[in-house]
Amino acid sequence: MSDTHTHIPALDHSVQQANLWLKKLSEELHSEDRHDAYRVLRAVLHVLRDRLTPEQAVHLGAQLPTIVRGIYYEGSRISAKPDNERKPADFAALVAAELPPSMARDAFRATKAVFSLLAQELDPGETAKIIATLPVPLRSLWPAAKAV
Repeated sequence: MSDTHTHIPALDHSVQQANLWLKKLSEELHSEDRHDAYRVLRAVLHVLRDRLTPEQAVHLGAQLPTIVRGIYYEGSRISAKPDNERKPADFAALVAAELPPSMARDAFRATKAVFSLLAQELDPGETAKIIATLPVPLRSLWPAAKAV
């Protein structure tokens, strides 16, 4: 039996938070597979991050639990000008490209599930600021209650 406790409270709490996020995302995706939830979370966070200015990306990253923040920043590239996909279909295609082929067909649903999780877990004011910076068509991917 593997021990997932580090006996370092801050790290144990971070692992618990990451597992809670993956559990919630798995439920949103109607999947039992947390590894799939991890892949979806990673893909959507990366595509979202690359659509934000560096300042916006840092503000979003600061709100994420420690382990999720590491996933978010993994492979990041600093660019003064964010990528500018304006259509939900383009955004979903980029998410699909980061997912295994068996999951790629559900990129819209995956994106909406991660955005729903972010809307539930992050500060509403900060989330609204992030949504407001996105091109208007991409805002439709967020839950209606949080869209501005």
